[in-house]
Amino acid sequence: MNSLIKKYNVPGPRYTSYPTVPFWKNEQLSSDEWLLSIQRNLDFFQTNKVSIYIHLPFCESLCTFCGCHKRITKNHQVEKPYIDSLIEEWNLYQEKFDFEISEIHLGGGTPTFFKASELKRLIENITKNSKLNSSEIEFSFEAHPNNTTKEHLETLYNLGFKRLSFGVQDYNETVQKAINRIQSIEQVTDVHLLAKNIGYKSISHDLVFGLPKQQIEGFKKTVLETINLKPERVSLYSYAHVPWIKGNGQRGFEDSDLPDNEEKRGLYEMAKDLFLAAGYIEIGMDHFALPEDDLAVAFKNKSLHRNFMGYTTQKTNLLIGLGVSSISDSWFCFAQNNKSVEEYQDIVSKGEIPVFRGHLLNTEDLILRKCILDLMCHFETTFPKDEALKNQIIQNLQELIADNLVQIDENKISVPENGIPFIRNICMAFDTYLATNKTEKQLFSKTI
Repeated sequence: MNSLIKKYNVPGPRYTSYPTVPFWKNEQLSSDEWLLSIQRNLDFFQTNKVSIYIHLPFCESLCTFCGCHKRITKNHQVEKPYIDSLIEEWNLYQEKFDFEISEIHLGGGTPTFFKASELKRLIENITKNSKLNSSEIEFSFEAHPNNTTKEHLETLYNLGFKRLSFGVQDYNETVQKAINRIQSIEQVTDVHLLAKNIGYKSISHDLVFGLPKQQIEGFKKTVLETINLKPERVSLYSYAHVPWIKGNGQRGFEDSDLPDNEEKRGLYEMAKDLFLAAGYIEIGMDHFALPEDDLAVAFKNKSLHRNFMGYTTQKTNLLIGLGVSSISDSWFCFAQNNKSVEEYQDIVSKGEIPVFRGHLLNTEDLILRKCILDLMCHFETTFPKDEALKNQIIQNLQELIADNLVQIDENKISVPENGIPFIRNICMAFDTYLATNKTEKQLFSKTI
């Protein structure tokens, strides 16, 4: 395994989209182009179901491992005008389309930076004039254990939120100091049990491996503490060290503090073994769930879906991202909102959809997107019917085939268990943009 890790641990995309963001072609995507792609989606799929991602970017302090788009401030006067803009942005969509909401996810940043009353105002205004897919709807949010209150939990639960994720990362104090994320096991336990008592049916804990100063014994304690609390889901993310993209926010430590390739993968394998022994099922890339959880059920029956919010049971082909820097997806087009809070709010106040760039997918993009999505969700896919494209992919897979990390049976490719750690590398074989956009600049974190 170590020799394979050394061989394949190269920079590569995480494939939350295909094409990946660095290769998007429409740097000046207009709101009209984006809105036309939504109508194309509604006409093609003959359904008005939509998932909504709402980006709440504010945090009171900087976690130095974070690669998300955020604004660090202790000024809570920003809450009301930002919520106002989110409501206005959704109203712009509501004026043009008749959606049925299947999913709402609050991400950040720190959603629990906002007062419970402001979050209540946001959700009530999003849903009050909207159709809700009541039989399948899922509301979820990301929560910081240090500032999530009983009022947050009760307010959102009463609004229909039944799932949440706590950002844990690691309980080791040395690691926490390195990443500027200080929270005790007692704090996490208290808020976790409070959420369970209120009635949340699915709680996820987010852990990160590969963090600075992280060592096997210390991280093992974190994993065992997590298993003891028995969240329904666990996200075990690989730390993406991309300071050349995110700037000094990821320079709160030295590169020498990071585990090397073998040590980093060892952290994952140790955690994986413990989670599997505790009854969890490995799902897609970096996720685990208890067998009775909806995510595990979706994985088993191959209805699992993946979008910019991560793995989901809601298989909608339309995602509307609200808020600064949010990315929307109509299946035929990706569109990203303006990245400046002030500019975003100004554009929305003028009655305009605040998209500024994106990518209109061509026929080949759509074919390869489906292949990569299937691999990420189900560890299998079928080859494109285009013989030239199929032959190129097979050629790209030759080393992975020789290393027994993929299996090919006529038109089907499947990933055996030993190939799962290399799923990003396998998807790279389908990525025509990687081959045609060579650059000396490193665009992605390492794959393993």
